[in-house]
Amino acid sequence: MTTTPDTRHLLAPVDRPDAVMVRGEGSYLFDADGRRYLDFVQGWAVNVLGHCPPEIVGALNTQARALINASPAYHNGPHLEYAAKLCDAAGLDRVFFCNSGAEANEGAIKLARKWGQAERAGAFEIISFTGAFHGRTLATMAATDKPGWSELFGPASPGFRKVAFGDIAAVESAIDASTVAVMIEPVQGESGVVDPPKGFLGELRELTKRKGVLLICDEIQTGMARTGPLFAHQADGITPDIMTLGKGIGGGVPLAAVLSSEEVARFEPGDQGGTFNGNPLMMAVGLAVLERVTAPDFVEHAKGVAQHLEQRLAALCDENPGMQRSGSGHLRALVLTREDAKEIAARCYEAGLLINAPRPDRLRFMPALTTSIDEVDDMIAILKSSFAG
Repeated sequence: MTTTPDTRHLLAPVDRPDAVMVRGEGSYLFDADGRRYLDFVQGWAVNVLGHCPPEIVGALNTQARALINASPAYHNGPHLEYAAKLCDAAGLDRVFFCNSGAEANEGAIKLARKWGQAERAGAFEIISFTGAFHGRTLATMAATDKPGWSELFGPASPGFRKVAFGDIAAVESAIDASTVAVMIEPVQGESGVVDPPKGFLGELRELTKRKGVLLICDEIQTGMARTGPLFAHQADGITPDIMTLGKGIGGGVPLAAVLSSEEVARFEPGDQGGTFNGNPLMMAVGLAVLERVTAPDFVEHAKGVAQHLEQRLAALCDENPGMQRSGSGHLRALVLTREDAKEIAARCYEAGLLINAPRPDRLRFMPALTTSIDEVDDMIAILKSSFAG
């Protein structure tokens, strides 16, 4: 029987089961009692290469023997190399590295407002969307649409306006002289993998260009090939003015980034910083992850498994009238006919499967891109048995 861990010294611990995880390998986590879990959460879409992949372990070992942190006051080789390769992959010109997705989105907000001071007569307001999630700093909480958050640490940071997700007319009506940018997740992850209407991102890009405001794509959860293309917005053939990345770009280590076009790159020395930003240890990992997820053999494997996952989820919906699915690639959700997602996720946990219930009626799946077809089949088998209660 699992011993209840002593959490008395944790500040506001989240609601966790009693298991203490001690080891990870590929698609599996192992707890202190030796129990194995098939992990379709993977750190909330973080571990794109699975648990403890050799590429990341090797990069950490090699770089740690050479240089761990030189301070942001000095250049280091991995920082320069990774900046060039990531910008090239994104089709953008400049990058600022940081440590978390919320920090990246905070940086994007600052960058947009700095541009607005120079180019839009001090415009500062950012339009975001119903159902959006952009982080837990004060500013990113204000951009987020989560019930109760505006009062949680009030007063809420000003300068954010929310419109209906997927409603292009609502966006156009909201843009005025104070608007500097529109901020969007190409797929809303924390809301339960909510897809925008087909063509919406393209319409949004055209609208923001016509109105002379910036488009910020929050790719914290969707980036690094999670939905199929390297960055989710590329499926719509667009390029944002600013893009934020996190989670998957580090493959499990703390790494995030703000990328922008040259025209928007208005940060000057002292405007933005961070003690650990761009340290060579994390940069080496970022390089290793980018190299792996863009390799042709990796892309083909991930595509094949994603297609199989889609087929199995589609069949599950056919077997359960009213159930629907959303998402693409390795970011998927099931929309249930009842609000018992947490109960189903709990039964899956007891059966050795880790999935997430972001809403009462939604189950979310975020497997590693290295997941096998057999592991997808194992997940479906456990999930189907959990429906019975």
